[in-house]
Amino acid sequence: MLLLYHVVIVIALLSGCSWAAPECKRNSEYCQDRAMHPDMEEPKQKEQQPRLAGEENSAYWRDQGVQFIKQKLSEQANVGKAKNVIMFLGDGMGVTTTSAARNLLGGEEKSLSFDHFPYTGLSKTYAVDLTVPDSACTATAYLCGVKGQEGTIGVTGAVPRTDCTVKLDESTNVDSIAKWAMDAGKWAGLVTTTRVTHASPAGVYAHIAERDWESDTDVADDCGQNSGVEDIAYQLIKGEVGSKLKLILGGGRKNFVDKTLADWGKRSDGLDLIEEFQMESAGNAYVTSAEELMALDVTKPERVMGLFQNDHLLYHLQDLEQASGQPTLEQMTRKAIEYMSQNEQGYFLFIEGGRIDHAHHDNYARMALDETIEFSKAIAAARELTSEEDTLLVITADHSHAFTYSGYGYRGADVFGTAPANGNDKKPHMILSYANGPSAEHFYNADTMERIDPTTLIKGHHEDEFPAGVPLDSETHGGDDVLVYALGPWSHLFTGVYEQSAIPHMMAYSACLGDGLTMCSSSQKT
Repeated sequence: MLLLYHVVIVIALLSGCSWAAPECKRNSEYCQDRAMHPDMEEPKQKEQQPRLAGEENSAYWRDQGVQFIKQKLSEQANVGKAKNVIMFLGDGMGVTTTSAARNLLGGEEKSLSFDHFPYTGLSKTYAVDLTVPDSACTATAYLCGVKGQEGTIGVTGAVPRTDCTVKLDESTNVDSIAKWAMDAGKWAGLVTTTRVTHASPAGVYAHIAERDWESDTDVADDCGQNSGVEDIAYQLIKGEVGSKLKLILGGGRKNFVDKTLADWGKRSDGLDLIEEFQMESAGNAYVTSAEELMALDVTKPERVMGLFQNDHLLYHLQDLEQASGQPTLEQMTRKAIEYMSQNEQGYFLFIEGGRIDHAHHDNYARMALDETIEFSKAIAAARELTSEEDTLLVITADHSHAFTYSGYGYRGADVFGTAPANGNDKKPHMILSYANGPSAEHFYNADTMERIDPTTLIKGHHEDEFPAGVPLDSETHGGDDVLVYALGPWSHLFTGVYEQSAIPHMMAYSACLGDGLTMCSSSQKT
């Protein structure tokens, strides 16, 4: 390795390559460390945010450490029974995403609303067939307690993706914690910023071998007509679990309506499943805008469905521009809790910030981090509206992304800006970037084999693409473990490193749901 390092230095010198760091004239070990941790020029901008008062003194940090210990010593495990369980899913919200997002709150030292939850753990996200999973098989894991194959939802790991016989063999189906909750007399519901038939929310109620079978048209494309496979939208309105959900809020109207009945419809079976939901009972309420949702008297509806876009909800930053009338995730969360809290037996509620993932797939770093802040706001609202004495809050991600937060940026610098030191090609590089994705071709000239200066392309717009290495149509997920944060009854169970499929079993334990081990069954045996 040392010889290789010397060879690289010689080649660079002979080729006239200019290094960002000063020439190193000391021993090879020192020089190698210097290359990994370069001295960087002071930033030219004078608007540098000052350090916090006291940060340069040891007493400042020692006091923080002492206060943290005192906080941990004061915590007592809550071993009461959870009346309510709310699971928040930040789709694609890996550790680099949450770390970088704090800068949008005013600095690296700031905290997201869930950073101060007393208990955290790590879940392993791999699938039965892949080391890096998708949002379908992970939904089966964290909602049904069973790992499956990529692209499948609510079925065992024996079912391969696009198996058109899965719905015909119900022995392969696995139920979610939403059904466990309803079997116990609780209400269940879902909230998402994606289509309500998308992979993550579908894990609440669907059994399907292909996450893309959101409408009957999608099923027919793969399995032909009259296959007997019920699409995801149909399962939401007519299925055993979907038809009993008390609350459904999100996007995706197109998958519920035949294309001959509306120009935005996608179905081919002549059905209008939205109308069927409304006709099922006079007590069913259907809303299509933030105004209608916020005006809804929650004491009146028997069930509530809100579909606010034909497709996914707009990104929050897009909606600020377009003023589409859709609700924010925080607004949906507040209304959902207000409605669900009416059940004396309690409830299970699944809430997804789903567009963090979509932004990363397109290398839209600004929108990914903004969606993370919106997700944090929704969690803050849930904590405000519930009591940790009887409500378990669990916050996690389904998977990470190939998203990097690097470059030795200075404190207070714009996280969307450039790193202090240029690359060896004398061109700047960004603090935020991706290992792969669709932006790669814009930041590299294949003819000249040179990087494009990223500052010529990144101008401060929310749809700026950030640099990627490998050119792909869509940036990929990451295989790293994801954090789990917990607050409320039995939240101390969520510490350690565990399989993602353990999450619903721990939630069920706290609320005495399902036929597995629960606090009720274990207390009866002792």
